[in-house]
Amino acid sequence: MNDWLLILFCWLGVSVVMAILWVLQRIQGDSGVVDVAWGLGVGLISLVFAIFSDGDPTRRAIVASLAIAWALRLSGYILVRLFQLPEDGRYVTIKENWGDKAQANLFWFFQVQAFWAVLFALPMLMASRNPEPFPSVWDYVGLSIWVLAIAGESIADRQLARFRNDPSTKGEVCRDGLWNYSRHPNYFFEWIHWWGYVCFSVGAAFWWTTLLAPLAMLYFLFKVTGIPPTEAQCLKSRGEKYREYQRTTSAFVPWPPKTEQPS
Repeated sequence: MNDWLLILFCWLGVSVVMAILWVLQRIQGDSGVVDVAWGLGVGLISLVFAIFSDGDPTRRAIVASLAIAWALRLSGYILVRLFQLPEDGRYVTIKENWGDKAQANLFWFFQVQAFWAVLFALPMLMASRNPEPFPSVWDYVGLSIWVLAIAGESIADRQLARFRNDPSTKGEVCRDGLWNYSRHPNYFFEWIHWWGYVCFSVGAAFWWTTLLAPLAMLYFLFKVTGIPPTEAQCLKSRGEKYREYQRTTSAFVPWPPKTEQPS
């Protein structure tokens, strides 16, 4: 199938799903469902790309399997959190900022997520089109990055979940494990994960276009739906404790915390 038709087909399918989910969130009042759908959308689109591509069959199977495993882990984690916790603070803040236009803006926000699901699956398309025999050095590098990133993100998620489920930590700031070295270790390892698909693509025509995925993810984490609304909500709920956490702990890359000097 022509690449452009394949991309269009996937985009239309995810757009319809996002429109249905927008109605669902309007009824239930929790916009976090978009994150569940986004991850699963990327995974399923990656599978479609692998099936209809003509690159090395082993690499296609491995890349599709990794993308689906990533999607199931991420979306499953978010789905469990959706049932256990109130609406994600990021979306609470976003809707407060949008005011009366929140639902109209959310519809288009959901549609933009459909577009981004296709965009973030493009590295998997490039990897599935890669004609180079598997395995290459770049394949080993890509697999190593993927394993490291998923392990790091899983550990960070478990540490945060354990902290949240402990009644004695209510109103406190999580500094357990990786969270002592980064305010957002889950975001950091999620970003690292996208570099794995870049490596799998090396050897395909226009493989360098896959660099757009980690660059776009970095922009979203720092400027749109990642760090800014998350930290705005944390400052509301934890106040000075979180400000002190901001002053002493790296925002993104895990790094030894600073020691505050007495004033």
